[in-house]
Amino acid sequence: MRFDRYTVILLTLRPDAPLLTDAEAAELQDRHLAHGADLQDRGLILARGPLTDQDDESLRGFSIWSVDQATARSHAQADPAVRAGRLAAQVMTWMMPAGNLQFTKVRPPRSLAEASED
Repeated sequence: MRFDRYTVILLTLRPDAPLLTDAEAAELQDRHLAHGADLQDRGLILARGPLTDQDDESLRGFSIWSVDQATARSHAQADPAVRAGRLAAQVMTWMMPAGNLQFTKVRPPRSLAEASED
């Protein structure tokens, strides 16, 4: 059986994350979203989004990448939320039977305002 391999990144809230005001957190989230949208527009990220209703509240986001682990890790380390010490990126390879997933190009949100639009 053939398997497709994808690099995936799990974003977690760091236990030592800095405390931010609501305004600082919103500004950082906007920069985080814009960074991810740029990578998705370039085809490096195939799909990404936040996690909700998780048992472990430190689990914050999940992304599927079209590039190798080293490249994905490098871009994840440049994420403003990672650089600010709020999030940590766990990088791994995900395998599944070939052809199991298909991705459609969508316009990703670049800010909290865009993410909350209906």
